[in-house]
Amino acid sequence: MIGIMCAMVEELEPILEQVEVKDKIHHGNNTYYLASFDNKDIVLAYSKIGKVNAAITATAMIEKFGVEKLLFSGVAGAIDEDLKIGDLIVATEVCQHDIDLTVFGYKHGFIPESQIFFDCDSNLINIAEHVADKLGIKLKKGIIASGDQFVHSKEKKEWIKEVFGASAIEMEGGAVGCVTWNYQVPFFMLRAISDTAEEGAGVDFDAFLEESSKVSAKFLLEMLKEIK
Repeated sequence: MIGIMCAMVEELEPILEQVEVKDKIHHGNNTYYLASFDNKDIVLAYSKIGKVNAAITATAMIEKFGVEKLLFSGVAGAIDEDLKIGDLIVATEVCQHDIDLTVFGYKHGFIPESQIFFDCDSNLINIAEHVADKLGIKLKKGIIASGDQFVHSKEKKEWIKEVFGASAIEMEGGAVGCVTWNYQVPFFMLRAISDTAEEGAGVDFDAFLEESSKVSAKFLLEMLKEIK
């Protein structure tokens, strides 16, 4: 079983339109769609925004539905200047930029008995690169940082880049990476850029959410065809 997650319904709808939904299961105040695509069994859900909601959904996908790979599709804000609205980025690692236990001598993003960065699955990244080559699409790879805040400040964006080396920011991936790391489930995250994470980012986000979501969804479905 392959799990596909998004944060918002706008991100999931373009995927649901292309798969064969066989059943809907309500669990933990959420809806999970059992479906098939390219002769593969998949379960899909949007978690709702934020790290806690994302962690709940990722855990349910693994424990209740038994997913063996977890793929995340959605949108993100750009940190790297070469990322433009509509561009695609694949996470090599994810982290949580809003964790701060530095008063105890720890680095930003670190929680005891855990780690700052969670690796994304190299095999799934290789598949993404193959799909990008086949489609003639530019695909960037980089660290994606997560926090329970919509960043719309150049200063905050630059701080996240300096401390974590992140190329993009959003609000869920770091939590999902932590869940999949604990359960040893391969994790992949694809994001389409919806805004520049600076002043006015909220306007950009609303304007480009639907189109960027479609870009990410289309690419993810092409990846599904390549996954064995």
